[in-house]
Amino acid sequence: MMMSGAQVKMTDAVSLFGGRVPAEVEQLPKQLKNLDRDTFTQMLSAVVKAIDGQDCCESLRVISESGLISEESFNHVMAGLYTLLKEALCLPSLRQEVFNDDLRTLRVSEEFIADMSSVVFGSRQSSVNVSDTHRGPTLAKIEDFKWRVDVAISTSSLSRALQPSILMQMKLSDGHLHRFEVPVVKFQELRYNVSLILKEMNDVEKRSILKIQD
Repeated sequence: MMMSGAQVKMTDAVSLFGGRVPAEVEQLPKQLKNLDRDTFTQMLSAVVKAIDGQDCCESLRVISESGLISEESFNHVMAGLYTLLKEALCLPSLRQEVFNDDLRTLRVSEEFIADMSSVVFGSRQSSVNVSDTHRGPTLAKIEDFKWRVDVAISTSSLSRALQPSILMQMKLSDGHLHRFEVPVVKFQELRYNVSLILKEMNDVEKRSILKIQD
């Protein structure tokens, strides 16, 4: 079903988040209206430090105690800036003109757009790194994987005699080495279930694409 232009929300045109714009980002332009540029620049600098994993508590204390911004607005601006910049810095393929257009769609003033754009795309970009701790917990990766088929000729269990099995060895990035044995029947079950999951993921992805196009 096609929607008329009058029914489409302004924030639907924001491409940065790929879908629904977070509430804290939608609130950001409203909170910035009565904020002077000097205070905004200080808050922007504090957010950059936070994203980079640096201590920004003193900077935030100075801003909050300056009396130039209410506690409510301070909280809204910090939450909006953090969500917006963190998302932008995690997208290496993001183009500056797209980012700026998204901010205009959100009704952010041009002077604030220039400051935020310089953080994401300017000379300071190289010093801003979204650390792994900000992206959530991670698991060790497989560095090496070896396998071979083995047939037990002599065993205490008659049911396992002359039955093939697969011996596997995995070396992980954290240095751990894991060895395990999988019967061929169980390996075939694993292979089938993995294929089934991949097919279901592909089906879900196709449905999502069709929904966006509609």
